[in-house]
Amino acid sequence: MLTEQDLKGLIAYRPGKPVLSVYLNVDPSAGAADDYKLRLRQLLKEHEDSMPRDSDALVRFVEHEYDWSGRSLALFSCAADDFFQSFALRIPIRDRARIHNRPYVKPLVDLWDNYGNYGVALVDKRGVRMFHFHLGALREEEGIVGEAIRQTKRGGSPKVAGRRGGIGSQTRYAEEVTQRNLREAANLATRFLNKNRVRRLLVGGTETTVAQFVDTLPKTWRSLLVGTFPMSFTSEQSQIYARAMQSAQKAERQRQEQLVSAVITAAAKGREGVVRLDDTLSAVHEGRVQTLIIHEGYRAAGYRCQGCNFLTTQELKRCPFCDDRFETIVDAVEHAVRRVIEDNGEVEVVHDSPELKRAGNIGGLLRY
Repeated sequence: MLTEQDLKGLIAYRPGKPVLSVYLNVDPSAGAADDYKLRLRQLLKEHEDSMPRDSDALVRFVEHEYDWSGRSLALFSCAADDFFQSFALRIPIRDRARIHNRPYVKPLVDLWDNYGNYGVALVDKRGVRMFHFHLGALREEEGIVGEAIRQTKRGGSPKVAGRRGGIGSQTRYAEEVTQRNLREAANLATRFLNKNRVRRLLVGGTETTVAQFVDTLPKTWRSLLVGTFPMSFTSEQSQIYARAMQSAQKAERQRQEQLVSAVITAAAKGREGVVRLDDTLSAVHEGRVQTLIIHEGYRAAGYRCQGCNFLTTQELKRCPFCDDRFETIVDAVEHAVRRVIEDNGEVEVVHDSPELKRAGNIGGLLRY
Protein backbone atom coordinates (compact mmCIF):
# COMPACT_ATOMS: atom_id res chain seq x y z
CA MET A 1 0.00 0.00 0.00
CA LEU A 2 1.36 3.39 -1.02
CA THR A 3 1.83 5.76 1.93
CA GLU A 4 2.51 9.48 2.03
CA GLN A 5 6.08 8.67 3.12
CA ASP A 6 6.48 6.38 0.09
CA LEU A 7 5.28 9.11 -2.28
CA LYS A 8 7.57 11.73 -0.74
CA GLY A 9 10.46 9.25 -0.93
CA LEU A 10 9.89 8.75 -4.65
CA ILE A 11 9.71 12.51 -5.20
CA ALA A 12 12.93 13.08 -3.25
CA TYR A 13 14.86 10.27 -4.98
CA ARG A 14 17.55 11.77 -7.26
CA PRO A 15 19.95 9.06 -8.38
CA GLY A 16 21.62 11.07 -11.12
CA LYS A 17 20.95 8.09 -13.40
CA PRO A 18 17.93 7.06 -15.51
CA VAL A 19 14.94 5.55 -13.70
CA LEU A 20 12.47 3.25 -15.47
CA SER A 21 8.90 3.81 -14.25
CA VAL A 22 6.10 1.48 -15.35
CA TYR A 23 2.37 1.54 -14.55
CA LEU A 24 0.50 -1.65 -15.43
CA ASN A 25 -3.24 -2.28 -15.23
CA VAL A 26 -3.70 -5.80 -13.79
CA ASP A 27 -7.43 -5.66 -13.04
CA PRO A 28 -8.56 -9.32 -12.74
CA SER A 29 -11.94 -8.45 -14.28
CA ALA A 30 -10.27 -7.41 -17.55
CA GLY A 31 -7.83 -10.24 -18.21
CA ALA A 32 -5.66 -13.08 -16.93
CA ALA A 33 -2.12 -12.98 -15.51
CA ASP A 34 -0.57 -14.17 -18.80
CA ASP A 35 -2.28 -11.30 -20.65
CA TYR A 36 -0.74 -8.75 -18.31
CA LYS A 37 2.72 -10.33 -18.50
CA LEU A 38 2.55 -10.04 -22.28
CA ARG A 39 1.45 -6.39 -22.05
CA LEU A 40 4.35 -5.65 -19.71
CA ARG A 41 6.83 -7.06 -22.22
CA GLN A 42 5.24 -4.95 -24.95
CA LEU A 43 5.52 -1.82 -22.77
CA LEU A 44 9.20 -2.58 -22.12
CA LYS A 45 10.09 -3.44 -25.70
CA GLU A 46 11.25 0.07 -26.65
CA HIS A 47 13.33 0.34 -23.44
CA GLU A 48 15.07 -3.05 -23.50
CA ASP A 49 18.09 -1.73 -25.38
CA SER A 50 18.59 1.41 -23.25
CA MET A 51 17.78 -0.14 -19.85
CA PRO A 52 18.08 -3.96 -20.18
CA ARG A 53 18.84 -4.67 -16.50
CA ASP A 54 15.85 -2.63 -15.36
CA SER A 55 13.52 -4.24 -17.89
CA ASP A 56 14.66 -7.68 -16.74
CA ALA A 57 14.11 -6.73 -13.09
CA LEU A 58 10.52 -5.66 -13.77
CA VAL A 59 9.73 -8.81 -15.75
CA ARG A 60 11.22 -11.05 -13.02
CA PHE A 61 9.16 -9.33 -10.36
CA VAL A 62 5.87 -9.65 -12.22
CA GLU A 63 6.48 -13.26 -13.28
CA HIS A 64 7.90 -14.63 -10.01
CA GLU A 65 7.23 -12.31 -7.05
CA TYR A 66 4.03 -10.34 -7.55
CA ASP A 67 1.04 -11.93 -5.77
CA TRP A 68 -1.60 -10.38 -8.09
CA SER A 69 -3.43 -8.84 -5.14
CA GLY A 70 -4.16 -5.44 -6.70
CA ARG A 71 -5.87 -3.96 -9.74
CA SER A 72 -2.82 -2.01 -10.94
CA LEU A 73 0.90 -1.99 -10.34
CA ALA A 74 3.48 0.81 -10.11
CA LEU A 75 7.11 -0.24 -10.65
CA PHE A 76 10.31 1.80 -10.38
CA SER A 77 13.81 0.58 -11.20
CA CYS A 78 17.28 2.10 -11.34
CA ALA A 79 19.61 -0.90 -11.52
CA ALA A 80 22.65 1.35 -11.79
CA ASP A 81 21.81 2.64 -8.29
CA ASP A 82 20.54 -0.72 -6.95
CA PHE A 83 17.03 0.75 -6.60
CA PHE A 84 13.74 -1.12 -7.07
CA GLN A 85 10.29 -0.39 -5.65
CA SER A 86 6.83 -1.77 -6.38
CA PHE A 87 3.36 -0.76 -5.23
CA ALA A 88 0.17 -2.77 -5.71
CA LEU A 89 -2.83 -0.47 -6.04
CA ARG A 90 -6.55 -1.21 -5.65
CA ILE A 91 -7.56 1.23 -8.40
CA PRO A 92 -7.10 0.49 -12.13
CA ILE A 93 -4.62 2.76 -13.88
CA ARG A 94 -3.64 3.29 -17.51
CA ASP A 95 -0.58 1.41 -18.86
CA ARG A 96 2.51 3.53 -19.47
CA ALA A 97 6.32 3.37 -19.26
CA ARG A 98 8.65 6.34 -18.83
CA ILE A 99 12.40 6.93 -18.48
CA HIS A 100 13.42 10.00 -16.48
CA ASN A 101 16.27 10.97 -14.21
CA ARG A 102 13.78 10.44 -11.34
CA PRO A 103 10.72 8.23 -10.78
CA TYR A 104 7.72 9.31 -12.86
CA VAL A 105 5.16 10.10 -10.13
CA LYS A 106 2.42 12.13 -11.86
CA PRO A 107 -0.04 9.16 -12.04
CA LEU A 108 0.47 8.49 -8.31
CA VAL A 109 -0.19 12.15 -7.50
CA ASP A 110 -3.43 11.86 -9.49
CA LEU A 111 -4.51 8.76 -7.53
CA TRP A 112 -3.58 10.38 -4.23
CA ASP A 113 -5.56 13.50 -5.09
CA ASN A 114 -8.71 11.60 -6.06
CA TYR A 115 -8.67 8.56 -3.76
CA GLY A 116 -6.34 9.34 -0.88
CA ASN A 117 -7.39 9.33 2.80
CA TYR A 118 -11.17 9.46 2.79
CA GLY A 119 -13.07 9.19 6.05
CA VAL A 120 -16.61 7.80 5.91
CA ALA A 121 -19.07 8.01 8.81
CA LEU A 122 -22.26 5.92 8.70
CA VAL A 123 -24.63 7.18 11.40
CA ASP A 124 -28.01 6.46 12.92
CA LYS A 125 -29.67 7.40 16.21
CA ARG A 126 -27.74 4.69 18.07
CA GLY A 127 -24.19 5.47 17.00
CA VAL A 128 -21.66 5.55 14.20
CA ARG A 129 -19.52 3.28 12.04
CA MET A 130 -16.25 4.89 10.92
CA PHE A 131 -14.17 3.84 7.91
CA HIS A 132 -10.80 5.02 6.61
CA PHE A 133 -10.42 4.33 2.88
CA HIS A 134 -7.12 5.00 1.14
CA LEU A 135 -6.50 4.43 -2.57
CA GLY A 136 -9.45 2.09 -2.82
CA ALA A 137 -8.59 -0.05 0.23
CA LEU A 138 -10.13 -0.14 3.69
CA ARG A 139 -7.35 0.80 6.12
CA GLU A 140 -9.26 0.90 9.40
CA GLU A 141 -12.78 0.51 10.78
CA GLU A 142 -14.23 1.44 14.16
CA GLY A 143 -17.68 1.99 15.61
CA ILE A 144 -19.79 2.68 18.65
CA VAL A 145 -23.43 1.89 19.48
CA GLY A 146 -24.97 3.76 22.39
CA GLU A 147 -28.21 3.47 24.33
CA ALA A 148 -31.16 1.99 22.48
CA ILE A 149 -34.11 4.27 21.76
CA ARG A 150 -37.20 2.81 23.46
CA GLN A 151 -40.31 3.34 21.38
CA THR A 152 -43.62 4.53 22.82
CA LYS A 153 -46.01 1.58 23.08
CA ARG A 154 -49.37 1.84 21.41
CA GLY A 155 -52.56 1.15 23.38
CA GLY A 156 -52.86 0.92 27.18
CA SER A 157 -54.26 3.60 29.44
CA PRO A 158 -54.53 7.01 27.83
CA LYS A 159 -52.04 9.72 28.79
CA VAL A 160 -52.27 13.45 28.32
CA ALA A 161 -49.59 14.69 25.93
CA GLY A 162 -46.90 16.66 27.74
CA ARG A 163 -47.58 15.24 31.22
CA ARG A 164 -45.25 12.88 33.05
CA GLY A 165 -45.37 9.50 31.37
CA GLY A 166 -47.24 10.90 28.36
CA ILE A 167 -46.30 11.00 24.70
CA GLY A 168 -44.48 14.32 25.04
CA SER A 169 -42.29 12.89 27.81
CA GLN A 170 -41.47 9.85 25.71
CA THR A 171 -40.58 12.08 22.77
CA ARG A 172 -38.26 14.25 24.88
CA TYR A 173 -36.64 11.12 26.30
CA ALA A 174 -36.01 9.73 22.78
CA GLU A 175 -34.53 13.06 21.65
CA GLU A 176 -32.24 13.21 24.69
CA VAL A 177 -30.97 9.68 24.11
CA THR A 178 -30.43 10.42 20.40
CA GLN A 179 -28.45 13.57 21.18
CA ARG A 180 -26.37 11.72 23.78
CA ASN A 181 -25.61 8.94 21.32
CA LEU A 182 -24.70 11.42 18.57
CA ARG A 183 -22.36 13.33 20.89
CA GLU A 184 -20.56 10.09 21.73
CA ALA A 185 -20.51 9.22 18.02
CA ALA A 186 -19.01 12.65 17.16
CA ASN A 187 -16.33 12.23 19.84
CA LEU A 188 -15.36 8.83 18.42
CA ALA A 189 -15.41 10.22 14.86
CA THR A 190 -13.14 13.13 15.82
CA ARG A 191 -10.56 10.79 17.39
CA PHE A 192 -10.75 8.42 14.42
CA LEU A 193 -10.37 11.16 11.79
CA ASN A 194 -7.46 12.80 13.60
CA LYS A 195 -5.66 9.50 14.10
CA ASN A 196 -5.91 8.57 10.42
CA ARG A 197 -5.09 12.08 9.11
CA VAL A 198 -8.19 12.06 6.92
CA ARG A 199 -8.30 14.74 4.20
CA ARG A 200 -11.98 14.51 3.24
CA LEU A 201 -15.12 13.34 5.02
CA LEU A 202 -18.36 11.78 3.78
CA VAL A 203 -21.37 11.01 5.98
CA GLY A 204 -24.11 8.47 5.25
CA GLY A 205 -27.47 7.78 6.91
CA THR A 206 -30.94 9.32 6.96
CA GLU A 207 -31.14 12.99 6.07
CA THR A 208 -32.21 14.07 9.57
CA THR A 209 -29.65 12.01 11.46
CA VAL A 210 -26.82 13.05 9.12
CA ALA A 211 -27.67 16.72 9.67
CA GLN A 212 -27.74 16.25 13.47
CA PHE A 213 -24.43 14.38 13.44
CA VAL A 214 -22.68 16.96 11.24
CA ASP A 215 -23.88 19.78 13.54
CA THR A 216 -22.29 17.92 16.47
CA LEU A 217 -18.86 17.66 14.81
CA PRO A 218 -16.13 20.23 15.51
CA LYS A 219 -15.94 23.05 12.97
CA THR A 220 -12.62 21.73 11.59
CA TRP A 221 -14.20 18.49 10.43
CA ARG A 222 -17.37 20.13 9.18
CA SER A 223 -15.13 22.16 6.85
CA LEU A 224 -13.73 18.92 5.36
CA LEU A 225 -17.17 17.45 4.62
CA VAL A 226 -17.42 16.87 0.86
CA GLY A 227 -20.70 14.97 0.61
CA THR A 228 -23.55 13.07 2.23
CA PHE A 229 -25.51 10.06 0.99
CA PRO A 230 -28.49 7.89 2.08
CA MET A 231 -27.46 4.49 3.44
CA SER A 232 -28.72 1.88 5.91
CA PHE A 233 -26.65 1.57 9.09
CA THR A 234 -26.33 -2.20 8.54
CA SER A 235 -25.06 -1.99 4.95
CA GLU A 236 -22.07 -4.03 3.82
CA GLN A 237 -18.66 -2.35 3.71
CA SER A 238 -18.41 -2.75 -0.09
CA GLN A 239 -21.79 -1.02 -0.55
CA ILE A 240 -20.74 1.81 1.75
CA TYR A 241 -17.50 2.38 -0.14
CA ALA A 242 -19.16 2.32 -3.56
CA ARG A 243 -21.88 4.79 -2.54
CA ALA A 244 -19.44 7.05 -0.69
CA MET A 245 -17.03 7.23 -3.65
CA GLN A 246 -19.90 7.99 -6.01
CA SER A 247 -20.83 10.93 -3.80
CA ALA A 248 -17.17 11.94 -3.39
CA GLN A 249 -16.42 11.95 -7.11
CA LYS A 250 -19.47 14.10 -7.83
CA ALA A 251 -18.35 16.58 -5.16
CA GLU A 252 -14.75 16.42 -6.44
CA ARG A 253 -15.83 17.29 -9.99
CA GLN A 254 -17.75 20.31 -8.69
CA ARG A 255 -14.81 21.40 -6.53
CA GLN A 256 -12.36 21.10 -9.41
CA GLU A 257 -14.63 23.09 -11.70
CA GLN A 258 -14.69 25.87 -9.09
CA LEU A 259 -10.90 25.68 -8.70
CA VAL A 260 -10.30 25.92 -12.45
CA SER A 261 -12.59 28.94 -12.69
CA ALA A 262 -10.85 30.59 -9.72
CA VAL A 263 -7.40 30.10 -11.30
CA ILE A 264 -8.45 31.42 -14.70
CA THR A 265 -10.26 34.41 -13.18
CA ALA A 266 -7.29 35.27 -10.95
CA ALA A 267 -4.89 34.98 -13.90
CA ALA A 268 -7.09 37.23 -16.06
CA LYS A 269 -7.08 39.88 -13.33
CA GLY A 270 -3.31 39.53 -12.89
CA ARG A 271 -3.72 38.66 -9.22
CA GLU A 272 -2.58 35.45 -7.52
CA GLY A 273 -3.24 33.27 -10.53
CA VAL A 274 -1.36 32.00 -13.57
CA VAL A 275 -2.17 29.87 -16.64
CA ARG A 276 -0.29 28.35 -19.58
CA LEU A 277 2.92 26.44 -19.32
CA ASP A 278 5.74 28.99 -19.51
CA ASP A 279 4.15 31.46 -17.07
CA THR A 280 3.30 28.61 -14.71
CA LEU A 281 6.86 27.24 -14.88
CA SER A 282 8.22 30.68 -14.00
CA ALA A 283 5.94 30.89 -10.97
CA VAL A 284 6.96 27.37 -9.94
CA HIS A 285 10.64 28.35 -10.11
CA GLU A 286 9.95 31.36 -7.86
CA GLY A 287 8.20 29.14 -5.30
CA ARG A 288 4.96 31.09 -5.66
CA VAL A 289 2.59 28.25 -6.61
CA GLN A 290 0.38 27.12 -3.74
CA THR A 291 -1.95 24.93 -5.85
CA LEU A 292 -0.89 23.60 -9.25
CA ILE A 293 -3.66 22.39 -11.55
CA ILE A 294 -2.92 20.22 -14.57
CA HIS A 295 -5.21 18.44 -17.00
CA GLU A 296 -4.97 14.66 -16.81
CA GLY A 297 -2.56 13.28 -19.39
CA TYR A 298 -0.94 16.65 -20.17
CA ARG A 299 2.76 16.40 -21.06
CA ALA A 300 5.12 18.90 -22.65
CA ALA A 301 8.82 18.80 -23.45
CA GLY A 302 11.01 21.58 -22.16
CA TYR A 303 14.40 22.61 -20.85
CA ARG A 304 15.86 22.55 -17.34
CA CYS A 305 18.77 24.66 -16.12
CA GLN A 306 21.51 22.38 -14.80
CA GLY A 307 22.43 24.97 -12.20
CA CYS A 308 19.27 26.36 -10.55
CA ASN A 309 16.67 23.94 -12.07
CA PHE A 310 14.75 26.73 -13.81
CA LEU A 311 12.18 25.21 -16.20
CA THR A 312 11.13 26.65 -19.54
CA THR A 313 9.75 25.65 -22.93
CA GLN A 314 12.02 28.14 -24.70
CA GLU A 315 15.32 26.99 -26.16
CA LEU A 316 17.81 29.26 -24.43
CA LYS A 317 21.59 28.96 -24.46
CA ARG A 318 22.09 30.30 -20.96
CA CYS A 319 19.89 30.51 -17.88
CA PRO A 320 18.67 34.07 -17.17
CA PHE A 321 18.97 33.41 -13.42
CA CYS A 322 22.36 31.69 -12.98
CA ASP A 323 23.92 31.70 -16.48
CA ASP A 324 24.29 27.89 -16.48
CA ARG A 325 23.45 25.63 -19.42
CA PHE A 326 20.12 23.93 -20.14
CA GLU A 327 19.34 20.27 -20.71
CA THR A 328 16.36 18.91 -22.64
CA ILE A 329 13.63 17.20 -20.59
CA VAL A 330 10.83 15.08 -22.01
CA ASP A 331 8.16 16.29 -19.57
CA ALA A 332 8.40 19.72 -17.97
CA VAL A 333 5.01 19.17 -16.34
CA GLU A 334 6.35 16.23 -14.31
CA HIS A 335 9.21 18.41 -13.05
CA ALA A 336 6.74 21.15 -12.10
CA VAL A 337 4.67 18.65 -10.11
CA ARG A 338 7.74 17.64 -8.12
CA ARG A 339 8.83 21.21 -7.44
CA VAL A 340 5.41 22.24 -6.12
CA ILE A 341 5.20 19.25 -3.78
CA GLU A 342 8.76 19.86 -2.56
CA ASP A 343 7.72 23.48 -1.83
CA ASN A 344 4.79 22.14 0.29
CA GLY A 345 2.23 23.13 -2.31
CA GLU A 346 -0.68 21.06 -3.60
CA VAL A 347 -1.23 19.43 -6.99
CA GLU A 348 -4.68 18.91 -8.51
CA VAL A 349 -5.02 16.64 -11.54
CA VAL A 350 -8.20 17.74 -13.30
CA HIS A 351 -10.22 15.41 -15.52
CA ASP A 352 -12.39 16.40 -18.49
CA SER A 353 -12.22 20.19 -18.18
CA PRO A 354 -12.70 22.01 -21.52
CA GLU A 355 -12.15 25.29 -19.67
CA LEU A 356 -8.69 24.24 -18.45
CA LYS A 357 -7.79 22.85 -21.88
CA ARG A 358 -8.60 26.21 -23.48
CA ALA A 359 -6.41 27.91 -20.85
CA GLY A 360 -3.39 25.78 -21.81
CA ASN A 361 -3.93 22.64 -19.69
CA ILE A 362 -2.01 24.00 -16.70
CA GLY A 363 -2.15 26.83 -14.17
CA GLY A 364 -1.97 27.64 -10.52
CA LEU A 365 -3.13 29.67 -7.55
CA LEU A 366 -0.23 31.73 -6.21
CA ARG A 367 0.91 32.43 -2.68
CA TYR A 368 1.62 36.06 -3.58
